[in-house]
Amino acid sequence: MVLALLVSGIVVLLVLLGLFVFGLRRRLIQRSGGTFDCSLRWDVPDGPASPEPPVGKGWVYGVSRYSGDRIEWFRVFSYAVRPRRLLERASIEVLERRAPVGDEELALLSDAVVLVCSHRGTRLELAMSEDALTGFLAWLEAAPPGQRVNVA
Repeated sequence: MVLALLVSGIVVLLVLLGLFVFGLRRRLIQRSGGTFDCSLRWDVPDGPASPEPPVGKGWVYGVSRYSGDRIEWFRVFSYAVRPRRLLERASIEVLERRAPVGDEELALLSDAVVLVCSHRGTRLELAMSEDALTGFLAWLEAAPPGQRVNVA
């Protein structure tokens, strides 16, 4: 009985410690400012325009941070302190903008707008709020003189 209570207490303590580390990691990412919630679909196949989204890998919820001439994208449900993806401003090409359709409406935040992009030949989709999208497009257009920027 005592052993079961001890094991249960350790499990509860580990769960609370894990949740604390998630919160601490998010605060450390946001500490430098310039962050926004941003879901990501990487390596989306190029398909014809249709009412359904292209089939591919699923959406991953994350946090993005502006860092000079690149965006650092972090998975929310991860303990990693390094970004999962780095998107350079000069390599991002915006292809289209659309509203979530089908099952995407359930997978994304309620006010999300989907931005279809190309980054170094890889097609990807970013889903963010309208306010974050305005900031993201302004950041893309504010590239230093001489950089090629394509914003749809």
